[in-house]
Formats: sequence, structure tokens, C-alpha cells
Amino acid sequence: MTVEATADPDFLEVTEPYRRELLAHCYRMMGSHHDAEDLLQETYIRAWRGYSRFDGRASVRTWLYKIATNTCLTALGSKQRRPLPSGLGGDSYDPEAPLLQDHEVPWLEPFADSDESLAETSDPATIVGSRESIRLAFIAALQHLPERQRAVLILRDVLQWRANEVADTLGLTTATVNSLLQRARAQLKEIAPERDTVSEPQDAAQKELLNKWVEAFQSYDIDAIVQLFTDKAIWEMPPFTGWYQGAETIGRLIRGNCPAEKADDMLLLPATANGQPAFGLYMRDPDGVHRPFQLQVLDITGDGVAHVVAFFSDTMEADFARFGLPATASLPASGESDQPAMAD
Repeated sequence: MTVEATADPDFLEVTEPYRRELLAHCYRMMGSHHDAEDLLQETYIRAWRGYSRFDGRASVRTWLYKIATNTCLTALGSKQRRPLPSGLGGDSYDPEAPLLQDHEVPWLEPFADSDESLAETSDPATIVGSRESIRLAFIAALQHLPERQRAVLILRDVLQWRANEVADTLGLTTATVNSLLQRARAQLKEIAPERDTVSEPQDAAQKELLNKWVEAFQSYDIDAIVQLFTDKAIWEMPPFTGWYQGAETIGRLIRGNCPAEKADDMLLLPATANGQPAFGLYMRDPDGVHRPFQLQVLDITGDGVAHVVAFFSDTMEADFARFGLPATASLPASGESDQPAMAD
């Protein structure tokens, strides 16, 4: 039974406004949308059970974040970190080598949300803004931090909490919090994305590039796809273990492994994942129907596409639905828009 079915109206009225940002917080901690949803529900159950003892000395928001953070820390104690293939170590893979999958690794998952529901704070002094704090590169970097360092960094640098507030939440001394934060920042500095290299979502040049991206894939023009990448671009596609660097290398990978053979075998529909531009790529099946194939999440800089994570799973249709994407896509009728049509 869910909290919604059992909680009194007063509890829901005061706690529901924080549900979306708490989901993003749990995702930052866990690196998994599915785990975040489960732990958000656990957070609300714990909050409901303790609501009669809530004394109002802290805000409801702070109280909920305290519960959510400790719920996540408990869960992290029994879970492996969630990497991307490029985070496993080792050099970029040979694009002609066989593709290998590993379903035992709990891979990092994309987060289905919009920019508007990510904004916990508008303080420009945060190390990342509301969008940047949910970007795949940042979430992947957090996976390298021990659990308590991860929690301290998120509470201090993303949510902008004071050190004493974090200490109270985690049951630590302020000195310990400051020490953990210093170590976390130092480690994150080695691997975190640079803020000033990321294009804004409404940037005209980015929109033009995304249009070219769709056209190149739907035309099955690999040369055009390659031209859209930066020289040191990275392509990875969990649960496949390989990662590939360099525009020409990625082009060779696609040429040798993409099941498409001609124009219109692939259709792309736009989405948003981790506050980044994303596309649901639909592949034409032998019966002629375009069905979910991969979810692409793009990192775009002023020089082009710098990083693509193309997520595969055994539940692609359900995953697409989470991002507001339909079960199938279809080619436009003659005389209609060039964009693929959504189908139920």
C-alpha cells in the first residue's frame, strides 16, 4: 500500500510539493531512476510514520531531505556503485572488436525529468546549476565517491546547506563534514564536467546541431553523423562494456554494428534526460514497424557532440514510456512534416 492511500490530507499537502526534487536527490545519491523511485516511496513512508513527531524546528523540506539522505545511505551500504563503461577503467575500445554485454554490472541509469522540476535552488554559487547537477557526467562522477562523501557534497554544494545542517543530518561533527567535503571536491575536480563547456538547451546553434543529428541518423548518413562529433568525442552504450573515443572511431563502430541498412530504418523522437537533449531511436523491425531500440543522451559543447550514452535494455518500451516516448513511431504521410509521427 502506498503513502498516498494511507496518509492524511494534511501530511500530503505539506510534503507533496517536494516530491519531484526529492526524486532528483535520491537519483543523485543512487545513480538509478528505479532505485530513486523506490527510495522516494520509502522516504515518504518514514516521513508519514514520523509526522506526528515533527516539531517544526526545521522546515518540512529540510526534514524530508534528512530522511531521504539517510534512507539512501542505508541502501547504498548494500549496493554496488553504478558506472558507465568509460568509468570502469581501461583504454578506448577497438570499434572492430566484438561487442560484449555485461548484465551483472548495475549500470548508471538515465533520469527522466524536465529542467523545470529540477530546480532546488537558484543560487549561482553552486558548483553546478539545477540542470548541471543532474547531468550524466556529474552523476557518473559522484559514483566514484564513498557514500558519506557523496552525501556531504550533494548537501553542501548542490543544495547549499550549511556545514552544521549537514552534520546534524548525517550525525557527524562539523569538522568531519568539512573534511569529507574537501576530499570529495578534490576527487570530483579530477573527473567532473566543466560548466562553461556545456551548451544551453535553447541555444540556436545547439538546436541546429540537433536537427542535423536527426537528419543524419534518419538518412543513415554515417559521414554526416561523424562530422557532428568533436575530435575527442566519446560513445558508450551500456550494458555493452566498450567505450569508444574519436569521431572516426565512432563512425567505424556504427558502420560495423548498426542494424540499419538504409534511410528511414531509424527514426528519432526528441526527449529530455538528465536535463540534457535526448532521443528515442526507433529501429525498423522486419514487419516494418519502428520499435524502441536505444535511448541516446547527448552532451553538446560549442564544438559539437562531445559525448553520447546510448542506453539499451531488455525493457526498452517501458523505458521509453518513462521519457514520454510512444511504443512505436511511424514515417510521416506524404506531404506532412518530415518529423516522425508518434503512435500509441
